[in-house]
Amino acid sequence: MQIQDSVVLVTGANRGIGRAFARAALERGARKVYAAARDPATVDLPGVVPVRLDVTQPESITALLSQCADVTLLINNAGIAQPGSFLEPGSIESTRAQMETNFYGPLRMTQAFAPILAANGGGAVLNVLSVASWLSSPMLAAYSATKSAAWSLTNALRLELNGQGTQVVGLHVGFVDTDLTRDIPSPKSSPADVVAAAFDGLESGAEEVLADEITQQVKQSLSTAQPVYLAGVTR
Repeated sequence: MQIQDSVVLVTGANRGIGRAFARAALERGARKVYAAARDPATVDLPGVVPVRLDVTQPESITALLSQCADVTLLINNAGIAQPGSFLEPGSIESTRAQMETNFYGPLRMTQAFAPILAANGGGAVLNVLSVASWLSSPMLAAYSATKSAAWSLTNALRLELNGQGTQVVGLHVGFVDTDLTRDIPSPKSSPADVVAAAFDGLESGAEEVLADEITQQVKQSLSTAQPVYLAGVTR
């Protein structure tokens, strides 16, 4: 799929990777870019169409459908991360909250917009995943679980949407320099670089994009005798 002349809907588009997606879509010639956020007033990018959306609320998604009936590219970017291990108090509640956004959010959005994509020629769905799809840590145990679930969802949707000609792309990436990772002392990619890799992959027909070196190394280790996920990440 080509970004030129497409109509793009980006969830969580008011900051971070989502804002970078919206900006890059405009730069690559998208005909229209819907920038979705819980509060549209927080969308400050010139040239986009701010829209109200909470991916955890089915009625919010339903209200958006008629407004965005021309979408050809859905980017499921909205996500949250809460630190902590599974054995800490409150972990079940934290896991449930993160799953609502990181797993059920993309599922709800894709269910809702699949018929629109089909009516508009097939289009594409791009899900923002993570290197955490393949390894965990006590620091982000629940987040990793939600991204593993979202990876499985992406792979299933790819098969289910193939018949209507919808391309499904999973974007895996390590830490990105956004508000979400401000307090994490690890090397980080720039949002612009991550989005460029994602859009290059999308336009080349890729089904999966590994946006940085650490993600490529972790994915490669999965087929070895000592995959990285057995050791995990301790910090």
